[in-house]
Amino acid sequence: MYKITLIPGDGTGPEIVNAVKRVLEATGLAFEWDIQNAGADVYETEGSPLPERVLDSIKKNKIALKGPVTTPVGSGFRSVNVQLRQALDLFSCVRPCKSYKGAKTRYDNIDIVIIRENTEDLYAGIEYQKGSEGAKAIIETVKKHSNKEIRPDSGISIKPISVFGSERIVRYAFEYARKNQRRKVTAVHKANIMKFSDGLFLEVAREVAKGYTDIEFEDKIIDNMCMQLVQKPELYDVLVLPNLYGDIVSDLGAGLIGGLGLAPGANIGGEYAVFEATHGSSPKYKGLNKVNPMAVMLSSVMMLNYIGETSIAKKLDSAIASVIREGKSVTYDMKPSPDDPSVATTSGVADAVIEKYKSMI
Repeated sequence: MYKITLIPGDGTGPEIVNAVKRVLEATGLAFEWDIQNAGADVYETEGSPLPERVLDSIKKNKIALKGPVTTPVGSGFRSVNVQLRQALDLFSCVRPCKSYKGAKTRYDNIDIVIIRENTEDLYAGIEYQKGSEGAKAIIETVKKHSNKEIRPDSGISIKPISVFGSERIVRYAFEYARKNQRRKVTAVHKANIMKFSDGLFLEVAREVAKGYTDIEFEDKIIDNMCMQLVQKPELYDVLVLPNLYGDIVSDLGAGLIGGLGLAPGANIGGEYAVFEATHGSSPKYKGLNKVNPMAVMLSSVMMLNYIGETSIAKKLDSAIASVIREGKSVTYDMKPSPDDPSVATTSGVADAVIEKYKSMI
């Protein structure tokens, strides 16, 4: 019996998570779901999008499967995803980008794993509002110590990158590569411009790489990396990046394989792991039973591998791949035309995957 914290999320999250829950239960494994609501709806009723009870549940069970949660743009509460990562020290975000035959994409040879540092960089949440006392103090300090002027009407975000944070994420990337028989790790940065933050990340990466002589190592500047991924993605394997670049490149990687509907993810720390899709909650489609559940489904495959159920994970991945390849029971975003009358519902995709899985037993 596996005890798993299950966070349905908001928007389309609950219907996606319910579909994935049915698929997991159809594998024959026994799960005890500790259902914990979080997100915009909970914020309205409890005053926090991430109540302590959610964190307590994950700390107890060690593993969570999470649906998408809405993050307000420009105002409102901070991202639940960011809060989870920082509160539980989920320092590594792992996002595989793998081609599935039958998916709508210009590429058919993608097999890249993006490993993103999750706790530092511009996503650390150290920000000062325009005109605040904190912003004024930063402006004065910068002028005093660097003789550079920051406009007084500036909002300010601080980008911390530490030796500690860099060392553990790069080491995680190399250990992942070794465990999964990957051939190369590429550190991605902008050290040519940000010499004391990205420069530190690169310096640490080069030092860590010396301990993994069995794995090829290289580094790329972030803008060049984006071009390289579009032109010749087959040259790359495991990418390790600071937080912001990792977030952006993850979406680029999702675009290479057919979109966010096929982009799984995991946030992993020393004690806890949270598995979730890369995409958002799409609240405008809430309750319509039409959004693609495969990203969360593929995230659950990652979860199965994490808990040691590797043979079942492999079968489930094969069942999902088979449904994608056939192209019949897929949602509108995976059809040649979104108006195709044969599009599957969210729950219909789950039904098709369950049927495929059972045919493999």
